[in-house]
Amino acid sequence: MGFLNIIRRMSLREKLPIREIVRRTGLSRNTVRRYLAADMVEPKFATPDRPSKLDPFAEKLAGWLKTEAGKSRKQRRTAKQLHADLVILGFTGSYGRVAAFARDWRADRQQESQTTGRGTFVPLTFRPGEAFQFDWSEDFAVLGGERTKLQVAHIKLSHSRAFLVRAYLLQTHEMLFDAHWHGFRVLGGIPERGIYDNMKTAVDRVGRGKERQVNARFLAMTNHYVFEPVFCNPASGWEKGQVEKNVQDSRHRLWQPMPSFPDLAALNAWLEQRCVELWRDIPHGAQPGTIAGVWAEERAALMALPTAFDGFVEQTKRVSPTCLISFDRNRYSVPASFANRPISLRIYPERIVVAAEGKILCEHERLIQRGHHLPARTIYDWRHYLAVIQRKPGALRNGAPFVELPKAFRLLQDQMLRKPGGDREMVDILALVLHHDEQAVLVAVEMALEAGVPTKTHILNLLHRLIDGKTTGGPDIDTPQALILHHEPKANVDRYDGLRAQIAGGRHAS
Repeated sequence: MGFLNIIRRMSLREKLPIREIVRRTGLSRNTVRRYLAADMVEPKFATPDRPSKLDPFAEKLAGWLKTEAGKSRKQRRTAKQLHADLVILGFTGSYGRVAAFARDWRADRQQESQTTGRGTFVPLTFRPGEAFQFDWSEDFAVLGGERTKLQVAHIKLSHSRAFLVRAYLLQTHEMLFDAHWHGFRVLGGIPERGIYDNMKTAVDRVGRGKERQVNARFLAMTNHYVFEPVFCNPASGWEKGQVEKNVQDSRHRLWQPMPSFPDLAALNAWLEQRCVELWRDIPHGAQPGTIAGVWAEERAALMALPTAFDGFVEQTKRVSPTCLISFDRNRYSVPASFANRPISLRIYPERIVVAAEGKILCEHERLIQRGHHLPARTIYDWRHYLAVIQRKPGALRNGAPFVELPKAFRLLQDQMLRKPGGDREMVDILALVLHHDEQAVLVAVEMALEAGVPTKTHILNLLHRLIDGKTTGGPDIDTPQALILHHEPKANVDRYDGLRAQIAGGRHAS
């Protein structure tokens, strides 16, 4: 490069003849003439094509490198191991040649991923009310003072780009159905299509091309809300790029710094309010104005919201002899009349419902424990065991379901169990809730305790007075003097002897 610069400067600027250039540079005449005749600016040197011992094994080694690139870092073979495997196949070259080939192969793959490997895409546009996009993400929040991992649902209108973010503890069918209901409720209606990836809660099997075996329960939800589900090609997140970007943007908009709330319901209420506020702040980008302005125009094109889809997941369970069913490591009580029998368990995001024989038996608040180190819990309803203790009143004394009785019942039980037959009498009082309003029974028990007469007879009397609307616990009645008898009757047993004589004579006192 330096000699070429010197030769060109001597010839073109200093106007020296070739003989003088040869004398000063020491190059041959032919070399100087060739450089000047070719009008070269940068010298090019031909690299001879020398055969390498690795050439017969190059294709094999490239295939190995491609396979190893798909493995985790700890499972990949090193260049030394690849060299040893090639030696077994007959390679006689050095390790350095194999390492150089691997470096060049990785550099080519990296260059390809940054250029042609990134792909080419066509910008998408959606008319008002045409489609929405849905996706899940994982984020963290502090709930009740504990850092909790959350499954976050993102639903976004493709035209106006209005979005809703809602957090759950699990990513299951019932959570998916609940997220759609709240999304449609906040967005003000339902578009014509929904765009999804191939999540397991929606797709049971991915076939060729666009062929999908859609989950029956998910399909029931789409039929209820009357929209068409569309699924992306595998590993093609750009087909729902708007909601993918929403997942990234929400990290710094909503989850940094980490939000802290007493429970999940409070967090979701804040997320809903915050999303609506962001609509007014974020410019739409493709159209003038903010997201809120474009959404106000799109809302008229959305289908009106129907009633909420009954988004439960149903399982069949058998009730244990202790009147319990198991679900998610926890146990829930069921009415004793269904012990040892099959029931239908309907699972909702916040509650579980037990049904059998076409009717609802009971309902419990759903308990979700994320940490497997936490012990399993049992949720009792003492009313479910009343039929059992009516046959076995002794079980009331140490029965686990009766540990958390209402305060009035517990105070009454402490006094009842101190006397003989108190178990049976206490069971009869508890059984009153099967036929009367529980609050009325509690009031009667409290009145009996205050009066210092905690007996079954007195409580029944007070309860019937409460039910009949009669005054109980009122002021003492001051009877007027006019009601006092002036001649009080005296006891006279001779009157009964007269009656006996009449009966003996054939007359009856009828």
